[in-house]
Amino acid sequence: MFTGIVQGMAQVVSIDAKEAFQTHRVQLVGDMAAGLEIGASVAHNGCCLTVTKIEGEVVSFDLMQETLRLTNLGDLKEGDHVNIERAAKFGEEIGGHSMSGHISSVVEIVEIINTPNNRTIWFELPDDIAKYVLAKGYIGLDGCSLTIGQVEQNRFNVHLIPETLQRTLFGSKQVGDKVNVEVDPQTQAIVDTVERVLAAKM
Repeated sequence: MFTGIVQGMAQVVSIDAKEAFQTHRVQLVGDMAAGLEIGASVAHNGCCLTVTKIEGEVVSFDLMQETLRLTNLGDLKEGDHVNIERAAKFGEEIGGHSMSGHISSVVEIVEIINTPNNRTIWFELPDDIAKYVLAKGYIGLDGCSLTIGQVEQNRFNVHLIPETLQRTLFGSKQVGDKVNVEVDPQTQAIVDTVERVLAAKM
């Protein structure tokens, strides 16, 4: 389980691409690597991956074809950075919201509005997640737990403070970039349950 509180960004130092399979080697430093063991779960842009090898600061993760196809991790190149979050620990403060690390969809940035103290980013709203995206609800974007601002027809936005822009990839995102989405599991459960109950009464 994850909380959506991104610890920082890490560089992809190499990619070993094979048929329908890739190994990403990422440089993890400081708290991102503290106590890390093989088999541990680490979120990359919100996608839960398993540690397969540790060589000093360079940590390896294997990605199956389905992961490469359904997330923005398949677009990564050597030298790119990813948002990193270690798995949540029971008993510690949870500042975001409960996240599984399972990506629901990928959205495209369609507009960025910069002001002196924050940034508003608008995303195209895909049909497959539209019913779960509600104003003032939670959403996971590239692993960041964020509050949805506005929802207008086929798009939605989030408002980002300077700390988020400094700590995560959102400080360098541009129009056209693809972002991983995990919808809030509680919202999804409520919406799906209501739909099933209503369908049963018809």
